[in-house]
Amino acid sequence: MASFHTKTFTKHDNYMTPKHAWEAVQQFIPKDKVIWEAFAGNGDSSKYLGELGFNVVCKEEDFFDSDYGDIIITNPPFSLKKEVLIKLKELGKPFMIICPSAMIMTQYTRKLFSKEKLQIIIPRKRIHFIKTDDDGNILPTENKCNFDCFYYCWKMNLEQDIVWLE
Repeated sequence: MASFHTKTFTKHDNYMTPKHAWEAVQQFIPKDKVIWEAFAGNGDSSKYLGELGFNVVCKEEDFFDSDYGDIIITNPPFSLKKEVLIKLKELGKPFMIICPSAMIMTQYTRKLFSKEKLQIIIPRKRIHFIKTDDDGNILPTENKCNFDCFYYCWKMNLEQDIVWLE
């Protein structure tokens, strides 16, 4: 059995969303709404959404103290996903966030959305994020992501509760 040493584990949330990840779901995002890209990282994510024809607000402010746009489309830091979900629910705005597929099995997700309609978009293949250092420099990686992610949607009015991308 392999051992896992938590003392050597460090949090690293600098994983940027590739453009193809937003291109894959653009048909599910309303064009007439202002998008708040709350966790834009190096800014490419909001730039990509803008290139796809969306009106995007992106501010370098603390997400937990802010509130912009009509809907929230983002890839939040996975180390804060529980706190982010709580804040998103408090804001009451429609959202689409990229998070690990295993999040659907957590007790906090169940508690927050058991009486709400949480919808999921499942990508055709694994999203390989772009890893950067704290200065925004892209880091070379052979296997950029070793787990699957879903697009978690709330109040996005998808035609189906589970959407499988082709």
